[in-house]
Amino acid sequence: MLRVLLAVLGLALAAGTVAQQPAPEAPKPAPKAVAKPAAKAAPKKKLPVARPTWIELTPEQRQVLAPLQDDWENLERERRLKWIGIAKRYPKMKPEEQAKMQRRMHDWASLTPEQRRQARENYKNMIAKTPPEKRRKLREQWAEYQALPPQEREELLQEKNKR
Repeated sequence: MLRVLLAVLGLALAAGTVAQQPAPEAPKPAPKAVAKPAAKAAPKKKLPVARPTWIELTPEQRQVLAPLQDDWENLERERRLKWIGIAKRYPKMKPEEQAKMQRRMHDWASLTPEQRRQARENYKNMIAKTPPEKRRKLREQWAEYQALPPQEREELLQEKNKR
């Protein structure tokens, strides 16, 4: 059971990283029948800035998330919040876990957009091939794990690391 929970935890972390998707483009309005004279070009609308921006992060968060700095402004808000959650847990991780997390962030940051898209697609395909009963069971186990108090989760992780 513990192994399954830890596997699910790993999948959840991977899902947070892999599931990053670009925002869909808004449909373009149909051209009007009457052409307007081209007097002035309309100013481009600025897209809203996703928060928090890199500058708004604490120095500790910026240090932990440094491999993602160059790509931070391209991440959606949900992805940013997931990474911030990881940064909050980072000080409690063992040094080998911290090193592993840094390697994974660095590896992800070094991927091209096409490689990231392919990684997301591979993950979706892997999940789609998992039998529905197994997916349901994993979701239940993940919910059980998430419902545990933080101290019990930490104990489970310590037990895993002892092996």
